[in-house]
Amino acid sequence: MKKSVVSFLILGVVIAVVATFSWQWWQQQQSILAKDFVSGNGRIEADQVDITTKYSGRVKRILVQEGDLIKPGQLLAIMDTTELDAQLAQTKAQVAQAQAAVAEGDALIAQRQSELTLAELELKRVAPLVKTGAMSQSIADKTKTIRDTAFAAYSAAKAHVHTLEQSVLVAKTAVARVQTQIDEATLTSPVMGRVLYRLAQPNEVLGGGGKVLTVINLGEIYMEIFLPSAQAYLTPIGAQARVKLDIIDIAIPAQVSFVSPESQFTPKQVETQSERDKLMFRVKVRIPQALVLKHIEQVKTGARGVAYIRLLANKGEDPSPWPDFLQKLPDDVLSSESSPAEKSNQ
Repeated sequence: MKKSVVSFLILGVVIAVVATFSWQWWQQQQSILAKDFVSGNGRIEADQVDITTKYSGRVKRILVQEGDLIKPGQLLAIMDTTELDAQLAQTKAQVAQAQAAVAEGDALIAQRQSELTLAELELKRVAPLVKTGAMSQSIADKTKTIRDTAFAAYSAAKAHVHTLEQSVLVAKTAVARVQTQIDEATLTSPVMGRVLYRLAQPNEVLGGGGKVLTVINLGEIYMEIFLPSAQAYLTPIGAQARVKLDIIDIAIPAQVSFVSPESQFTPKQVETQSERDKLMFRVKVRIPQALVLKHIEQVKTGARGVAYIRLLANKGEDPSPWPDFLQKLPDDVLSSESSPAEKSNQ
């Protein structure tokens, strides 16, 4: 019992010491920042993308493992298409059958057209003979009836072929639909990222929209911080920023990509009591994609740190230089990330 009390007291002392040093460090950081800088703590984040099936089916193969780095367009998984392949063969056979029927219909049209042409010629020969009395009217009527019958048969043959041509279009549409389902059975990556979870296994049957993988989109790396209204108001979209992570000794160039138009109460990242009583605005600081891609193997989401943002300077005032502890940048940082004056300080 006594040991438990002692352990509890030691733990409380340790927590108090850590909290005290953390508070002193935060105060020190705020004191060394010029008035046109603000900061907020957060963590490196990236959006998650679910790789899902469009149609129900059985998982045939999954070609990646958790933690694998993937590229846009890379093949990730394949769904079984045995039944779809059979349907495709069947629909293609239906197209061939419908096309053959159209060919037969075209031949019938040619035959009916010949019969119509012959009947019209016969009617033209009979008509003058009837007028001169060399042939009876009844024979002329029969000839005209034969011509009308031939014309009706010709028209029916053309209508029948038109129906058959529509059947060909329907069959081709069925082929395209099945082919689309087969194409959708091949799951590829839409982003540059890393596999976070494998949510399915080979031979597992999934419904439409079933999740196979969850991927972290490493093409969009950012940190979210929260600022009080007075500071958020002076934070423009595109403002220069630098991210200082706890795990590395360099500052990462970034820029403000989003400032929330709506305020909210205290988020989890805010740790001081004075700030907890204020409405805060969410600000997103984005790391340039070119820099992320150069260090793609080292990018780890969840790393905690602090984002520092340069606010709008007052008219007639030059922007303050970055503090010394934010001067150390990656060796391959783009020259456009800093001004000539800043380069001389780096």
